Amino acid sequence: MNVNSERKFALAAIAVSIALTTAPVLAAGDKEKCYGIAKAGKNDCASSDGAHSCAGQAKADNLATEWKYVAKGTCEKEGGKTTPPGRK
Repeated sequence: MNVNSERKFALAAIAVSIALTTAPVLAAGDKEKCYGIAKAGKNDCASSDGAHSCAGQAKADNLATEWKYVAKGTCEKEGGKTTPPGRK
């Protein structure tokens, strides 16, 4: 690989990295957190009760403290709530 090819490869890698990290932020405007509909291992992030801090760690289906992103306006249609348990 010559210097020019290495530079192109590095720039492409940076572009992909930026695209992957900003895409969820851009998409979040059309989405909302929906509690109580995530399947075991399919939650999007930390539980509302602090039981864990990462995606994919829900222990059971449809726990009220687990959430995932859904299109705005569809959460309650799917049987979930837009607020975590204990909040109004």
